[in-house]
Amino acid sequence: MSTEQGSHSNYRRTLGTTALTAVGLGSIIGSGWLFGAERAAVLAGPAAIFAWVIGAIVALTIALTYTELGSMFPKAGGMVRYGQYSHGSLAGYMAAWANWIAIVSVIPGEATASIQYMSSWDFGWAKNLYDGKELTGTGIALASVLLVFYFFLNWFAITLFAKTNNAITVFKVVVPALTAGALIFAHFDTSNVTDHGGFAPNGWSAVFSAVAVAGIVWAFNGFQSPLNMAAEARNPGKSLPKAVIGSILIALVIYLALQVAFLMAVPAADLSGGWNSLAYKSPLADLSVAWGLNWLALLLYADAFVSPSGTGMIYAATTSRMINGVQENGHLPKIFGKVDPKTGVPKPALLLNLAISFVFLAVFRGWGSIAEIVGVATVISYITGPVAVMSLRRIAPGMKRPVKLKAMPVIAPIAMIFGSLVMYWARWPLTGKVIFIMAIGLPIWAWYELRKPWAELKPHLKAGAWMVAYLLVMAFVSWAGGTEFGGKGYLAQGWDIVVVALIALAFYFWGVRSAWRNPTLVETEKEMAAAEAAEASGDPEERSEPSMAKS
Repeated sequence: MSTEQGSHSNYRRTLGTTALTAVGLGSIIGSGWLFGAERAAVLAGPAAIFAWVIGAIVALTIALTYTELGSMFPKAGGMVRYGQYSHGSLAGYMAAWANWIAIVSVIPGEATASIQYMSSWDFGWAKNLYDGKELTGTGIALASVLLVFYFFLNWFAITLFAKTNNAITVFKVVVPALTAGALIFAHFDTSNVTDHGGFAPNGWSAVFSAVAVAGIVWAFNGFQSPLNMAAEARNPGKSLPKAVIGSILIALVIYLALQVAFLMAVPAADLSGGWNSLAYKSPLADLSVAWGLNWLALLLYADAFVSPSGTGMIYAATTSRMINGVQENGHLPKIFGKVDPKTGVPKPALLLNLAISFVFLAVFRGWGSIAEIVGVATVISYITGPVAVMSLRRIAPGMKRPVKLKAMPVIAPIAMIFGSLVMYWARWPLTGKVIFIMAIGLPIWAWYELRKPWAELKPHLKAGAWMVAYLLVMAFVSWAGGTEFGGKGYLAQGWDIVVVALIALAFYFWGVRSAWRNPTLVETEKEMAAAEAAEASGDPEERSEPSMAKS
């Protein structure tokens, strides 16, 4: 058994459906519910309700592609591996990089959210934590303390993580539901829907943009956390789909209730300049105070630590598993693949993510700026799933698939279209900036891959060319697209959506046809077959989960 395999087998299969659903729901309900309703309303007005529905449909469609992949490969850091299985090192690395950037940046985002809510406390020192746009030096220092706390809870054992997270998740579900109910009963002004510019004061393009940049993609992105912890699932074939789909649907109900409550509770005086004039520091807490719900405001101030901290704790856990997966892809030093045999925790990976979180906290000091980056990076990482799931059906039809949807040939291209549209809706130049961040990671790939012989490297480049071309084309279309999405206006309104959809389909089919039986996939098939044979024979020495060999 290889060193990587032995290390990887130190993960504990202790998480059932309830615990995995709590991981998913706990990831989804973080800081998004504290700020998302206001940011969506600022962009889209009352039509923000539809932005949440669209966001859930996009997340659910894409999640269905990943549940098949997650059940096929129940490995730690699953989301960073699938592209490598289907297309080799280049596409696999780019997908892994985008996914890791999207997830690791959430951790400082959650800490930032807590400090922003603290800045509304009625104390002089608290008001100096946030200047209305970003955290001050003192705010950064307190957010850094929270980062250390998130990682501390992950340091000792997966069982401590699971117990802590289950308790926090219950609190995170109850408080948003209570908040929505209390605000609805306190003040429900239906004229807010018709006045102040009407139902969609900024047009439907603003609704679509809200999906990408108002924290809605961020909010639903937590569905992938159970997939990244698949190595610790007792029965991944049954529990992963239930956890992923269940967490999205439960969260959608909560988010819709909060959005409706927020829209109806905003005082008419605060809307004198329209929905885009809103600028609350702590949106839901400020509304609670406005309507005399001081007890709710205090509860929200407390939950502003509990909810983001719970999500930050989960993402600290899942990103460490992702680093483990990237290392086993062959693109990080071996030390980051080590898993502590006593606790089942990848401690070197935890430390790396802590350091990167400090960097993000220093550069992106406000929740809104981090939410924008996370949203677009997340969508870029999403496009791997639809392509990989159908690619593997083509090149590895005999692999065991505990979850296999008959409608996947239809779902996968639709998911690709949805992901591409959300990327376009994010507006230029944000799309270009995030695609540039994706390019920053390529030197790391080059360091490990370009030293290989050309004959060995060539098929990886050929199979990954579609993803490089896709990002360049999407950047160009975003720049040239409709003015309502920040573009130059070379594409007429309506036709730009058609163009993006056609581009998504073209690259989907190119991507599926580019897949090949690369060494990583072949070796993984052998390891999984050996593990199944060992399990059937009852040999405990050979029953540990196979790791993904380096390409």
